[in-house]
Amino acid sequence: MRLRTLLGDHPGTAALKNGSVKSDLVAFDFAEYSPTNKGFKPMVREAAFDVSEMAIVTYLMAKSFGKPMVLLPNVVVARFQHGYALYNAKQGTLKPADLNGKRVGIRSFTTTTGAWLRGILANDHGVDLDSIDWVTFEDAHVAEFIDTTKRARAGKRMIQMLVDGELDAVLGEKVEHPDLKPLFADTASEEKSWFAKHKVVPINHMVVVSPTLSSKHPEIVREVHRLLAQSANASSAAPRFDADETRRSLELIIQYTAQQGLIPRALDVDELFDDVTRTPR
Repeated sequence: MRLRTLLGDHPGTAALKNGSVKSDLVAFDFAEYSPTNKGFKPMVREAAFDVSEMAIVTYLMAKSFGKPMVLLPNVVVARFQHGYALYNAKQGTLKPADLNGKRVGIRSFTTTTGAWLRGILANDHGVDLDSIDWVTFEDAHVAEFIDTTKRARAGKRMIQMLVDGELDAVLGEKVEHPDLKPLFADTASEEKSWFAKHKVVPINHMVVVSPTLSSKHPEIVREVHRLLAQSANASSAAPRFDADETRRSLELIIQYTAQQGLIPRALDVDELFDDVTRTPR
């Protein structure tokens, strides 16, 4: 069976995409989007693919609006988030706890990195997220979500706005610029202490399939899972998550996403899967 597939170029997907991991049951027609997240909107809004990489917060939001997707337990992107927050040091020193009432830019309010960082800021640093003047540059992948943030004027660039003093900080970016410094000054130390507290590695992207594929061709879905796992095992740089680690990460991002009003209620992790994808072995 040939499957329309959206899958980015990551350490854990390389073997599958270059053909060194293959199957007698399935073949993949890979769609090319750069960056890969540009393909999430057509998946959410048009069910454009049979198999798709998907930002976990986008999936949670899509699930809350009844979009036809079901999660596979394959993690393709995961990372600590503390290094993806910047401020302009020329405007003075800024610490996480100083963000109340400030102007903060983010590509879209619904990005997964943004949701993780806001959760960290609110729950570990006492930041009042409602006090922040959020400035965004893109709409949500999920069309039904009502975004109440302030949209930057057309043509404005987020990093340039930060450099020019039009923003106090930005989330979701990591760039080299002499005036820009990490909001978390000792990023490595912050990440280490955060992990010691939460025992979680933040998941960014997993993989979804269409529920029709799962219900009508469960053997194909199991094969997709197997191939993704085999491809991940071929790279030492691929994310490594067992079932408990996956659950802990999902539980925390669900908590953060619900706290931030991106979903109407905190979902149970088991709701994210169906009977095939929950344990697709």
